[in-house]
Amino acid sequence: MTDTRWPAVAAEVVAEVVSALSARLQKRLDGAAAKLADRPVVRTGDDWSVRIDDETVLVLHAPGGTVRTADHVRCGCLLAPGCLHRAAAVTAAPLAAPADEQTPGDEQTPGDEQTPADESAHPEPGAADAAEEQQPLAPAEAEAVDRLRRVAADTLAAGISGAGSVQQAELLRTAHQARLLGLHRPAALAATVVTRLRAARAAEPDHRLADLAAAHRELLDATTVFTPRQVRAAARQTYREVGSLRLYGLFAEPVVSATHAGVTVWVVDGAGQLATVSDVTPHADPTEAAQLAGAAAGRPVRLGDATLSHRDLARAGLTVQGATRTDSGRLGAGAKVRAVRAAGAGWDEEPAARLWAEPVPAQVERALAAGRIPLEQRPAGSDLLFLDVTVLGPGTVPGSTAPQLLAECAGSTVALLPAQDHPRLAFAANLAALASAPGLPLRVVGRLERATHPRLRLLAAAPAPGPGPVLTLPPEYRNRINLGLERLQHADLPPDRPETLPPAAAFAPQPPFHLLARPLEQAVTGGRRALAGRSDRAATEARRLRSAGLATAAQLLTAVHAAAADQERDVFGRLHTTDHLAFATAWLAAARYQEEVTTALCAAAWPADAM
Repeated sequence: MTDTRWPAVAAEVVAEVVSALSARLQKRLDGAAAKLADRPVVRTGDDWSVRIDDETVLVLHAPGGTVRTADHVRCGCLLAPGCLHRAAAVTAAPLAAPADEQTPGDEQTPGDEQTPADESAHPEPGAADAAEEQQPLAPAEAEAVDRLRRVAADTLAAGISGAGSVQQAELLRTAHQARLLGLHRPAALAATVVTRLRAARAAEPDHRLADLAAAHRELLDATTVFTPRQVRAAARQTYREVGSLRLYGLFAEPVVSATHAGVTVWVVDGAGQLATVSDVTPHADPTEAAQLAGAAAGRPVRLGDATLSHRDLARAGLTVQGATRTDSGRLGAGAKVRAVRAAGAGWDEEPAARLWAEPVPAQVERALAAGRIPLEQRPAGSDLLFLDVTVLGPGTVPGSTAPQLLAECAGSTVALLPAQDHPRLAFAANLAALASAPGLPLRVVGRLERATHPRLRLLAAAPAPGPGPVLTLPPEYRNRINLGLERLQHADLPPDRPETLPPAAAFAPQPPFHLLARPLEQAVTGGRRALAGRSDRAATEARRLRSAGLATAAQLLTAVHAAAADQERDVFGRLHTTDHLAFATAWLAAARYQEEVTTALCAAAWPADAM
């Protein structure tokens, strides 16, 4: 079978193969990987082969779709195993999740549950955490964390353009050494940085600079300010028995990333607690990721004896016996789980309706608090908002001249954004359709976007209860639409609607906080050199920040620019660029401050007295 997709490659394999290259070949690696990525791949069983020339064939042996050892990358050229071809192949292939981790969104396989057998074998979490907190890092662990921190600093200082395959491999190698010592969290964060760097360098549709900046910040933070328990936190999620559940589908969300594609269905139980059922698998072709997510929505749910697709579950219900669930709400599909299809519930019926009954300020507070919790420990749906809004139409928001969909919510103006920017998902088209219907009342689900004005990334919508124009959906949609998977038609919108509504409430003036945020993102893009030699401009911007009452921001901005420019020279006048720790530390301090101030401004921007 011939296609362009590659198997996934374990991080430690990438590190081992790339580090075996000579310095001369390492300089050619990025170009070689880009050329090799365009070659056709032939799969035969567990072998993926690429023809280099008439006499040379490169083979990746990947049982289960993943290359787990360097010996499984074989090349027929005379320079193998130290050839450029092997290193180019592992660089072009997507990065695999570690063997001891579950890929976000993957369902549990039968018999894979980890449930407590007795209290002596599984002590109470508080007691275990306290015991682990008192156990300091061993010298080898401390050294591994420090080494990972330094490599992370080098990666940040290189920027997107400078952090090529060799720098990525060094970060993966250091992360693998940390993982072998049980330091799972920083190792996983390092892999996230590499994955997002690859997406940025390839200009993939799902790349967002803010996500890459957040990955850098979290990795540096996890290796700078931490407790033993935090760096040893197990990456694998534990499934616990929760007995019988009556579940009601809410909506389905496409999952599209640089390495994985699929679907996640959100459900709510009778007590109003959210959970997820997912079907997410690796992919090697970002151009097909959206199509793969749509196909996953139509596949059967792997949960007991249930006979319905993920798209059906988003509108139907399930009765589950022997259910298992992780702390983050992922439902397991173990051999003991039994599930049958049941009736669903509308968003204006219990138990779904209570999600919209929660006051808006309480929802915003919950979502902002969720952002401080590691993703694998975050309660399911804690970052979601359930709102009733009225469409206002296109408009602009502070800091952007691009038109966005605006809506009114509890007396405030909210910018509604696509949940994902992938051009082949339906989000953008659906928001454009809604923008043509000012005055349309909607009941929506979305993720809070931290900003200085209210912003929400939409996931699903339904007609709002009460009078007014109505969104008319096909009967099979059960009165709600998954905005990333299904497309609104012109006939779905109210036929009689005003061309425009009265102007939306003006956004409150905001302090010039972008003067700090912008250089931090410039450092992520262009590296340390992007901020070096700009002391005059930095001084001007620092004065503006001080005049606006942001003295701490001014101090941090000055410190970042000073650290970027502080590079010693040798006797020949050449720059010493081997130590970037001081620069990374200054950048981290400013990034953490930006995160805290943005959170506070976001909380203040939403209505405080909405019900």
